[in-house]
Amino acid sequence: MRLFIQILAISAMNLRALPQRFAASAVCVIGIGGVVLILVALLSISEGFRRTLELAGSERVVVILRGNDTAEMSSSFTQDQVQIIKQAPGLASDAAGPIASAELFTAVDQPKRTTGTPANAPLRGIEPAGVRTRSHFKLISGRMFTPGLNEVIVGRAAANTLTGLDVGSSVRWGNDTWRVVGQFSDGGSVSESEVWTDARVLQNAYRRGDTFQTVRGLLTSPSALKTFKAQLTTDPRVDVNVLTERQFYAEQSALLTAVVRGAGTVLALLMGIGAVFGALNTMYSAVAARSAEIATLRAIGFGALPVICSVVIEAMLLAVIGGVLGAAVAYLAFNGFQTSTLNYSSFSQVSFVFSVTPALIGTGIAYALLLGLAGGLFPAIHSARQPIIAGLREG
Repeated sequence: MRLFIQILAISAMNLRALPQRFAASAVCVIGIGGVVLILVALLSISEGFRRTLELAGSERVVVILRGNDTAEMSSSFTQDQVQIIKQAPGLASDAAGPIASAELFTAVDQPKRTTGTPANAPLRGIEPAGVRTRSHFKLISGRMFTPGLNEVIVGRAAANTLTGLDVGSSVRWGNDTWRVVGQFSDGGSVSESEVWTDARVLQNAYRRGDTFQTVRGLLTSPSALKTFKAQLTTDPRVDVNVLTERQFYAEQSALLTAVVRGAGTVLALLMGIGAVFGALNTMYSAVAARSAEIATLRAIGFGALPVICSVVIEAMLLAVIGGVLGAAVAYLAFNGFQTSTLNYSSFSQVSFVFSVTPALIGTGIAYALLLGLAGGLFPAIHSARQPIIAGLREG
């Protein structure tokens, strides 16, 4: 109890003196706040990208690719193989047959709204059942494309980030002119970055014959996956890789998420070193300015440990203030900010929003505390080791 009281007493004395060291303390706060701002902002990129892809993930929807492929661009199925997949047990069905869509995927050039530079817009060909495999699909303006015609519907995010995709406009891709007849949303998922048309029309426009790249199907229930997968993986007529939609998009997001998180971590570590030196300088200056006070307290019976704890508490308090300010600025400046980037799995643009989550804010503040601890510990030990006589002489 006596130790605790001493820690509180010295800490209170230190904190009351903070206004006298406002400039030095502000440098420490701003330095650590800047580190947290950069860290949280960078991690919000990977978090936003991951969330955009995983929002499309469902355990009831399956994505079937060829062999060991995990990307649509390298997968391929013939019409006969598609029919085998659609007849496998476990798929839900309605009056029109199995709820499954054989699909094609390509990328077309379309300028960005912000810079006017060309971007790889994802153009997807779907079958009529394709919208049934996207549970959040909603046509928000215009109408659905007419099968057999060069008509497209555009995802909300694609319309917002790329030019020339407003409902009623026409665009030229390859040797064909396409008319935009509708705009859709899909609960903020990656599908909103795409442009959709009839799969048969896309086959003819890009000379794909009767081939498709993927088949998306709606299972009767998540538990039907085992039966569905067992049937197809043991059928010698097809060579398939069956993934749930959630698994498929998790693999799609893994590369970019890892790259951004790695870059953010390295940058935060490098900036953190600078922030620690700033904190060290601040706390050494604070200790030097109070050397006589500390020596007096030691002389009247205060122990070395309370002195160490008080200096560390002061450093961590400044760090927390900086961490909270940095996280708050990151949230206000970046959360919900929409942008687009290249999906390295499909080499096409994906629109997403920065996502500053509570977990990221907690990570930033925890990192700030770590920096504060590192910046305050050595000055604290120095102050406790200083000879009492030397401190009193300085006074």
